[in-house]
Amino acid sequence: MRRIDVRIAAGVGALALVAAGAAGCGGRQDGAAKDDAAREITCKVTKDTRVGIATGNATGVYYVVGNALAGQLSATTGGKLTGTAAETGASVQNVEQLVAGQYDVAFSLFDTAVNAVQGKDSFSSPQPVKALARIYDNYTQVVARADSGITSVAGMKGKKISTGSPKSGTEVIANRLLTAAGLDPAKDIQAQRLDLTKTVDGMKDGSIDGFFWSGGVPTGGVTDLFTTAGDKVKFIDISPLLPKMAELNPAYQAGTIGKDIYRTGADVPTIVVPNVLLVRDNLDADVACVITKTVFEKKDTLAQANPAAKGIDLANARKTDPVGLHRGADRALKDLGAS
Repeated sequence: MRRIDVRIAAGVGALALVAAGAAGCGGRQDGAAKDDAAREITCKVTKDTRVGIATGNATGVYYVVGNALAGQLSATTGGKLTGTAAETGASVQNVEQLVAGQYDVAFSLFDTAVNAVQGKDSFSSPQPVKALARIYDNYTQVVARADSGITSVAGMKGKKISTGSPKSGTEVIANRLLTAAGLDPAKDIQAQRLDLTKTVDGMKDGSIDGFFWSGGVPTGGVTDLFTTAGDKVKFIDISPLLPKMAELNPAYQAGTIGKDIYRTGADVPTIVVPNVLLVRDNLDADVACVITKTVFEKKDTLAQANPAAKGIDLANARKTDPVGLHRGADRALKDLGAS
């Protein structure tokens, strides 16, 4: 079986084992990108190949859609290309582990992806990643307990606030929103760096006053919270902070969480950020092409896993600049008619 890399579930010794596995089993090696660039793209996978897909929290949309995509890769290639979706801390961690060779495909917020290729904020140098496509949008979901007294991000001062998993795109956005509201994330709140499952549990038992979450809608964990807690929790309108956020990155745009999504009394203004699928720049071009085609050709099936995937649109697929498209993805999008 050809492997793009070896993905180790346990963290101990993972990188060393990945490198050894790739060297011995046909994985990508130094110079592979140069050689691959001269080869014609067939957009077919003829050898048994498996890819690891870095997603996000188990109750988030990345994980659900990632698992659905993994299944469709096998179905559309007769089992030649198989995928395994893994729960992760999401965007920043995904990029780090993608570059390290632990995964082959990674879901990421667009602002994190831009930081990665520019070597800014969470990244000390430009990262060797490319995009397969822009996909659906993530909605920034800021929620507080009704009895917390929080009515704005600035009102979170002194409160116990979950800013998301460490090295997640949610954490990046949370810290930027807090800063935009005039707070110091390291000093002015009691930061709880928790995944969504633990965050929801904390909201239910009262140990957390509020939280930030960036995800597609509906997000399973947020649905669970509003279904269980009802009017004991509420959304916070963060739209006044959009101008300052947009100064940091034009990826931040106005959006609305419809009242029917979580059965709230009214629509909630918010800030949205596009998602992109990332790969290493030396990923086999045929593999990249097949994955990209599968995302768009099986969009309806992915949307059955979570409605957020309905936002996958060929009209937006190429809007990844300054994150360059992988050449295999470029071929796929040409074949699909994406302008």
